[in-house]
Amino acid sequence: PTLVISHNKTLAAQLFSEFSSLFPDNRVEYFVSYYDYYQPEAYVPQTDTYIEKDASINDKIDRMRHSATRSLLEHRDTIIVASVSCIYGLGSPEDYREMILAIEVGEEVERSKILKKLVEMRYERNDIDFSRGKFRVIGDIIELFPVYEKEAVRIELWGDEIERISLFDPVTRHTKKHLEKVYIYPATHYLAPPERLEYVLESIRKELKQRLKKLKSQEKLLEAQRLESRTNYDLEMITEVGYCTGIENYSRYFSGRAPGERPSCLI
Repeated sequence: PTLVISHNKTLAAQLFSEFSSLFPDNRVEYFVSYYDYYQPEAYVPQTDTYIEKDASINDKIDRMRHSATRSLLEHRDTIIVASVSCIYGLGSPEDYREMILAIEVGEEVERSKILKKLVEMRYERNDIDFSRGKFRVIGDIIELFPVYEKEAVRIELWGDEIERISLFDPVTRHTKKHLEKVYIYPATHYLAPPERLEYVLESIRKELKQRLKKLKSQEKLLEAQRLESRTNYDLEMITEVGYCTGIENYSRYFSGRAPGERPSCLI
């Protein structure tokens, strides 16, 4: 694989367009920041004002980022055009690879196990709003909209056997292509295998206690209350749905890094 880093998003978009034309047989991908708008969290001590983090994510760019990481694992002829965003933390590649789900026609697998695995991969079940990162169940048919695709995947079962796999248009539901095998990649770059999730949560709680003790010793009771409230809310969200706003703040625990250790990134 080849990585081309540009100065900004605009130049990266131009290079992506040119490389797509120059290398039609290669996997040319685009990896830049997916924020249309980003306001970092901040605290103004003079007025005791806390400004919560706010952001707007570009759905198309988010899809392209996931497509880029998938291509790195599937194709040796991948060319990725990126901005400086490629040096920022991206979760553990080992955990990401471990959570990939392979499904093949003729394979015997219980429908419930497929659904459980999709939830562990952070896909959301929604039988009404079928969009990226979601799946729905219609009888013995599972329809999934991968976060990295423009097309959705339909998995048809006959009992516990995979009878048919196909790609289809999520709007018209028209079948585009039949597949013998499909690899489903996680819906997020930040995740941990189920067996390690409790350890991750306990590690976060342990540091929270240390931070609260330090703040209280400095008579910063309001700051301690705010930190405890926010962290406990995040822990509850991670426990219930496997995700929370600002989950990248806990990336060290998910990837198992030591304090100060460089995080994994696209490079």
